[in-house]
Amino acid sequence: MALFRIEGGHPLTGVVHPSGNKNAALPALAAVLLTDEPVILHNVPEIGDVRTMRSLLASLGVQVDQVGPHSWRLHAAHINSPHVDPHWATAIRASILLAGPMLARLGEVYLPPPGGDVIGRRRLDTHILALEALGAQVTFNGIFEFRSRGLRGTHILLDEASVTATENALMAAVLAPGTTVIQNAACEPHVQDVCHLLNAMGAHIEGIGSNVLTIEGVDRLHGAEYTLGPDYVEIGSFIGLGAVSPGELRIQPVNPDDLRMIRWVFERRLNVRMQLEGDTLIIPDEQELRVLPDVGGAIPKIDDAPWPQFPADLMSIALVVATQAEGVILIHEKMFESRLYFVDKLISMGAHIILCDPHRAVVSGPAALHGQRLTSPDIRAGMALLIAALIASGESEIYNIDQIDRGYQHIEHKLQALGAHIQRVESD
Repeated sequence: MALFRIEGGHPLTGVVHPSGNKNAALPALAAVLLTDEPVILHNVPEIGDVRTMRSLLASLGVQVDQVGPHSWRLHAAHINSPHVDPHWATAIRASILLAGPMLARLGEVYLPPPGGDVIGRRRLDTHILALEALGAQVTFNGIFEFRSRGLRGTHILLDEASVTATENALMAAVLAPGTTVIQNAACEPHVQDVCHLLNAMGAHIEGIGSNVLTIEGVDRLHGAEYTLGPDYVEIGSFIGLGAVSPGELRIQPVNPDDLRMIRWVFERRLNVRMQLEGDTLIIPDEQELRVLPDVGGAIPKIDDAPWPQFPADLMSIALVVATQAEGVILIHEKMFESRLYFVDKLISMGAHIILCDPHRAVVSGPAALHGQRLTSPDIRAGMALLIAALIASGESEIYNIDQIDRGYQHIEHKLQALGAHIQRVESD
């Protein structure tokens, strides 16, 4: 096992390059199962979850070859079994994304319950209901058994705007005869990436970027070459880091359209200054963080919601930034009931936080943080604790950093290039 050892309080200056979108890479890898021709993906992040998904595909018989830095050629000429390897499937949440493409390709799939972050209940009902609407029969007897004698286009109203359920329904529908309409579809940038990839493979998807997707089923898909966009959650994480640490950070490249609500929340709630120059986002030095009250002096809140609202994956980062802002703010995590449970670690570092219930925390700042021995509970909380350690006085150690590695590519190398005093240390 490895840990991060961090000496906090050092200025961070320079240019940081975000990796490809993690949440686009995982369904894009699953989508290669829809064709017997090669698919080449570029800008694929080299992170734990992606490595696990590649191993999972290889266990199904997919030929997986690296053809360049962050570029992979995947060829699912044959799928050797409808049974998904439980060793890999239970390691990541994204294994559920195999259900749609394998149903479309084989007509059956046997899938162990997926793993992933422990941040509260993460329903699979929406996936099951969408695939059943398309003609699948689903049973659960220790593993999920999906079978179909032939999927068909239909009208689907998702009971929640689930990203992965939208992607599963899309991948099942592209080869289903007839027209499928998905209402209340998720429309995050990574969902749009998957739609564009599928269209490059020969699918007919309209309404990309909206919450109503229309799919005209086709007989077969072909190979394609596609470049994933930059990870806006990683970009948001570096916005948070630049806001609380001395020094000027430049983040490049960014897609400005992906950042509109992220920028609004950091700027209009916590007074983070930033400027955009082309595809470079600049976080200037000497920030004056303070909570900007609502009209009448009311205490404001930061809350999450489906796109285009503030992403749930950045709530942990926003909370750390709030600990350094003058004033009081409510953090309302509406989507996952266990995501805020990492705040006890911030409190041990000196943060002024009241955890009201599983979904709400009141943060009063600014607070001087000091180094602590910490454990990363999930990807995003792990990154939030890493940011806290980088601005804390003294030394911190963060354990269970495999969680951080699942979502952030070579994070210590990126931070070292900015001037951070961070080391990866192998522990007993």
